[in-house]
Parts: sequence; C-alpha cells; structure tokens
Amino acid sequence: MDRIEVFDPTTEMREEAIRYVPRPDSLKGKRIGLIENTKFNSDKLLLKIGAILKEEYGATDALLWRKRGASVPVHDEIIDEAKRGVDVVVAGIGD
Repeated sequence: MDRIEVFDPTTEMREEAIRYVPRPDSLKGKRIGLIENTKFNSDKLLLKIGAILKEEYGATDALLWRKRGASVPVHDEIIDEAKRGVDVVVAGIGD
C-alpha cells in the first residue's frame, strides 16, 4: 500500500510591534514618497494622489517608487531612498 504524507503549509502567527512616526501638522513644503505595488493602475492612482497633495495641500514634490511585487515588502533600496529624500510616504495598491 502506498503511503501518503501530508504537509501543513501554515505557520504560527507572530506578533510584531509597529512604531509609527508622528504625522506632520501640514503637508506644505513636504516631499511625498509614493510606493506602488505593481498591481494594475496602482501607479496611476498614486500619481493622482501625489498631484492632489501638491495642488491642494502644498506638498513640493511627489516621487514614485515601484515594489518588486505585490506580495513582498518594500525592498531596502526604496526605504533608504525614502529616508534620504522624502518627508511623508503613501503606499497604495491597484486593481
């Protein structure tokens, strides 16, 4: 008789504390980072949000970065660039 071996692909949940930075009082003069996840229209959505933040809230710039894929965290290069070049980050999805 053949033997069937079953693997359980689930893992135990792991809790991780998240520390948020304080929000700015205003976006006036701030540089905005936009991080999109490669899904359909996520870039268009974020570019529109960036334009609104500049036009209506006084942000000075909006820079767009693209993640390697929707199912992975932001890679270190984007994080490093954002730390050096923007004041606020907006992450968005498409579909």
